[in-house]
Amino acid sequence: MSAQTRMGFFTDTSLCIGCKACEVACKEWNSVPEDGLELTGWSYDNTQGLGADTWRHVAFIEQKHDDGLRWLMSSDVCKHCTQAGCLDVCPTGALFRTEFGTVVVQEDVCNGCGYCIPACPFGVIDQRKDDGRAWKCTLCYDRLGEGLQPACAKACPTESIQFGALDELHERADRRLSQLHDAGVADARLYGRDPSDGVGGDGAFFLLLDEPEVYGLPPDPVVPMHAVPSMWAHVGAAAVSLVAGVSAAFAIGRSR
Repeated sequence: MSAQTRMGFFTDTSLCIGCKACEVACKEWNSVPEDGLELTGWSYDNTQGLGADTWRHVAFIEQKHDDGLRWLMSSDVCKHCTQAGCLDVCPTGALFRTEFGTVVVQEDVCNGCGYCIPACPFGVIDQRKDDGRAWKCTLCYDRLGEGLQPACAKACPTESIQFGALDELHERADRRLSQLHDAGVADARLYGRDPSDGVGGDGAFFLLLDEPEVYGLPPDPVVPMHAVPSMWAHVGAAAVSLVAGVSAAFAIGRSR
């Protein structure tokens, strides 16, 4: 495995059966604490969303149609963004980008400031109540270093979660999308595949069968630092205008 190769996840939700093997494997390998075994009352989902103690979350979405019901299931995870908002704002260096292109929190460096939490447009990263530190998916950084695939991908029985070199996953996803469209699944779409989006594309991207909002995903995610270049451009333009105005006024004053 080349140190220059960016690794990631392609999650094909059309193959997800909602077994939650990925959730269990993630918790077991990473020693993630138990986060509640009670059903919510509005879904078969007992974990509700990603958080400090849920690094993989399988969503159950029930849709009513004229011809009956449809279940949409999707295993969500940290997106390991190309432009990672959490990484941009971390003051201690607790968050870093690995040689695999993934974003990891060093729990022994995190000071619990919480700046990373609002910086994530996906609401992924979270603090544990008992110690205040931030936690999220590491894409099993320790396993990658040993040449192993992440625990969730290893445990997935349908290969809904696919791990590999990101460029290869992009090609695989494009083929799968074309396959579904040819089969008449017109609503199938890729999410996080576009490198020109507000996060520069995701290291963990998805094939969805409906709008992103249906899965609880933002349709147009943008990291806070995304607007900084244009902001400085506007500041520069304003400064130039101000200097020009002052110079013109000074010139007029001297000519009198």
